[in-house]
Amino acid sequence: MSAMDIVKAGLAAVEANDFKKLEGMLADDMVFAGPVPEPVGKHEFVGLQSLLVAAMPDWKFNAKDYKESGDTVTVNLQITGTHSGELSLPMPGMPKIPATGTKVSLPSEATTFTVKNGKITRLDVASTPGGGVPGILSQLGVPMPPM
Repeated sequence: MSAMDIVKAGLAAVEANDFKKLEGMLADDMVFAGPVPEPVGKHEFVGLQSLLVAAMPDWKFNAKDYKESGDTVTVNLQITGTHSGELSLPMPGMPKIPATGTKVSLPSEATTFTVKNGKITRLDVASTPGGGVPGILSQLGVPMPPM
């Protein structure tokens, strides 16, 4: 599989709520950086994604403009979903957020995946106003807890 094929399969695994498959596609030392206060590892990333998809079962990345260069794949992701389940984020001071039925649509976010030896080793999301978890919370009308 090419780096692009691996990235596409990883995004599809999240959208299909198949986190076992996703885990197998990530290097053990994988790093996720960008819309989180500090970079996190594989298990924290998978845990966060599973919580988001549990809260928004129709979660979609709406990926477009894929570009592959060696072991790097860049793509624009524009996350959408409907908050139809409880959102329980692993953030100090963040209460559980009961389903609101709110349709969430984040701005397009430039995303870079690094793939080595058939595994995603790094995922970097460019800081985008209104993006990431803060953007989701804002659209749900929930303030970010103090850091």
